[in-house]
Amino acid sequence: MSISLCYHLFMKVFIGLGNVGDKYEKTRHNVGFMVLDEYKKINGFPDWSFVEKFKSSMIDTRKGLLLCKPQTMMNSSGEAVSLVMNYYKIDPKDLYVVHDDLDIKLGEFKVQKGKGPKEHKGLLSIYEQLGTEDLWHVRIGIDNRDNDNRISGEDYVLMNFGKDELEILEKVKKQIVDQLTELLP
Repeated sequence: MSISLCYHLFMKVFIGLGNVGDKYEKTRHNVGFMVLDEYKKINGFPDWSFVEKFKSSMIDTRKGLLLCKPQTMMNSSGEAVSLVMNYYKIDPKDLYVVHDDLDIKLGEFKVQKGKGPKEHKGLLSIYEQLGTEDLWHVRIGIDNRDNDNRISGEDYVLMNFGKDELEILEKVKKQIVDQLTELLP
């Protein structure tokens, strides 16, 4: 069964936010992609398929869950998200957007409805396209900056994680996958 033919089966959609391209692969801004890749790996789901009409890489898990990584750049994520949401007629209450959050320290995360970071251009794009902020946010802390020598947020999110930070992130990814798995029937 192809992704486009089974829209009525999706109960939840997990969208991971990130930027496309090798140079962004290990950046803090791509932590949404990283978590969905971990979710895929732990659950043994098939490989990602690029679906042009949704501008996204997607996985139909065959468990009432659609995994989606928009293949637009981060600041245009709303375009791909709205294509998926509108086509499959997904209610925002069933949408979980997995994203980086500079308001939360590295090693921590929160799953909250209708509450995201102070400013995140990828989320702002989604809010604008969907006409609502009332969706689930999986807020993954990435802030590990030195208080005395703070790098700007715009520059910081595009920097790669350090080795020690990746070790912390590995633990957090598994915790998030466990929590997201509990959301499913």
